[in-house]
Amino acid sequence: MKFITSLVTFTFLSLISVTLPVRSKTTNSCIEGAKKTSDPLPQIIALGRAKNVARQAAQVVNSGIEKYRPEDVMHGQVTKAPCTDNGDGTWTFNFQGMVPGGSVPIRNTTVTIDSKTFDVKIDRNTVLK
Repeated sequence: MKFITSLVTFTFLSLISVTLPVRSKTTNSCIEGAKKTSDPLPQIIALGRAKNVARQAAQVVNSGIEKYRPEDVMHGQVTKAPCTDNGDGTWTFNFQGMVPGGSVPIRNTTVTIDSKTFDVKIDRNTVLK
């Protein structure tokens, strides 16, 4: 019985060590800034739109969704998106992407979105080695 318990523990520890990479801590100063406004809801909604625009811009610049998929944080809750409030009315998203179905990031992309006009600027789109 002790052998089986040890084997199960070893197997479990082995499996959790090979899971997909996860950011240890996602920084989102955008959501914190939105919460500090007198009416945060419109800001948070705009931030969600900006996250989607940034993700879509990265997909376009990387040859479409057939060849590139931004990391999961860019598909989920806006509170988990890697966003920096630049303090000048723009938000910058920095994230990685991979081949659809893959688990190894192939690109690091940084996109800045104007919070009023939703204009897009691709700041960086670097191949990862």
